[in-house]
Amino acid sequence: MSQQYEQLLLQNQLCFPLYACARKIVAEYTPYLKPLGLTYTQYIVFMVLWEKETVTAGELGKILHLDAGTLTPLLKHLEKDGYVTRQRSKEDERITNISITKKGNALKEKCKNIPLKLTASNQSCGSSLTQAEAKKLYELLYKILG
Repeated sequence: MSQQYEQLLLQNQLCFPLYACARKIVAEYTPYLKPLGLTYTQYIVFMVLWEKETVTAGELGKILHLDAGTLTPLLKHLEKDGYVTRQRSKEDERITNISITKKGNALKEKCKNIPLKLTASNQSCGSSLTQAEAKKLYELLYKILG
């Protein structure tokens, strides 16, 4: 390929290994989440709700870097299944508060060992990295996310 098209070589793309790693990570979680009826995206929503119990849909989208078009149907599905409630704010009805239910909290017990299982099976995200490399990668990824 001529130098004029050098920028189109896959090997010159930073975005490609990031994309491929993201797909690999999601695939590694799937065997643990699928029996629970969860997708990775649902799992990370639960992680936020287990920590905070109630957040606005806007806050949740910001924390997870998800747009409303992705988040709204996901939250409707989780509400239909009894894992979360969605309520309009009394102060500002443009704001929707998302709260975890008892059923959603019960799922925490079933999920608590998933990160440990990934680490134990040497599948964990960045398993070939040293602790220092993993910390640096974490920092760099959040720098990219801004």
